[in-house]
Formats: sequence, structure tokens, C-alpha cells
Amino acid sequence: MSRIGNSPIIIAEGVTVSLEENIVRVKGKLGELSQEIDTAISVKIDGETVTLSRESDHKDQRSLHGLYRALIANMIEGVSNGFSKKLELRGVGYRAAIAGNALDISTGYSHNIVFEIPSELKVTAETEKGKAPIITVSGIDKQLVGAYAARIRAERKPEPYKGKGIRYVDEYVRKKAGKTAAS
Repeated sequence: MSRIGNSPIIIAEGVTVSLEENIVRVKGKLGELSQEIDTAISVKIDGETVTLSRESDHKDQRSLHGLYRALIANMIEGVSNGFSKKLELRGVGYRAAIAGNALDISTGYSHNIVFEIPSELKVTAETEKGKAPIITVSGIDKQLVGAYAARIRAERKPEPYKGKGIRYVDEYVRKKAGKTAAS
């Protein structure tokens, strides 16, 4: 039994959800998203709620039931409020800047790393004197925001000895003791 799939989705104010064949479209103040739904899962829109049901209790259908419920709920949240992730660059000389349609990061390598910014995302880089630079990735598609932030973080993951690297703002990095001098 899918506990996530069985719970109804409440449609936020100012959001419209429509179903055409097996494609769910969600429109809100921030944009529009669509998701194709497997034919084994049926979607029912009743006024301010969306409910999903499945044909049988087969393992594949149970997993798709919860998946599509979560995807539709994230689409409704995205078009009404949006999603954002903040990344912090910790290290001496680590910098981030937006140049046109690209994010330019300097993280101690011999060259700068340049990321192309997708049109669906909004990326900002803030630098305050005495504080680590912060990159904010925001958009309406939760999956795209998370994947882009993870790609940036993967360029220089935080290391456990000094804590240098790119990390999420609320991320905790456990530090190791390191070597001690033999006397």
C-alpha cells in the first residue's frame, strides 16, 4: 500500500491543474509545468484536490503511484512558490560571478569553471566582504534546481580536513583530526 500515493494533493490558490489524456498540466503565477502519467495510474481532479489511484497492487504500479503523486505535488508547489538552493564557497580565493548567461566559479584550480545557466533557472552570486560567496539557484522545477546545484557542488566537494569546497548553506561537514607531528 502506497501511503504517499493515497493522500490527496491540495491545489494552492491561483494554480490550475488540467488533465489531457495522460498529461497533467499545472499553471501558476510563476509558470507552467507538465508531466506525462503512466496509463496504469488514473488522476482525478475534484475542485481543490487531486487524487491518484492505481489499477492493481503490482509492485511497479505501487511505486509509480507514490512517484506521480510526489511529482504532481512538487509541480503545484513549484508554480506557486518556486524552489531554491543556496551553495556556499568555502576557501581562500574562492569566487563566483555571473557573466551573461554563464556562472563563472574560481575554486583553486588552474582554470575557472564555467556553467551554462539554463533558461528555466535563475542563478545569482553574492559576495560580501569577510564572508564566503553564496550562489543561489532558483526555479519552478524542483528536479532541475536540485540537479544544477548538485552539478555545481560536484566540482569541488567539501573536504573533511579543512572544510574547503562548495557546500549547501545548511550542510554540516564532519571534520577529521588529520595527522599530528611525531615528537
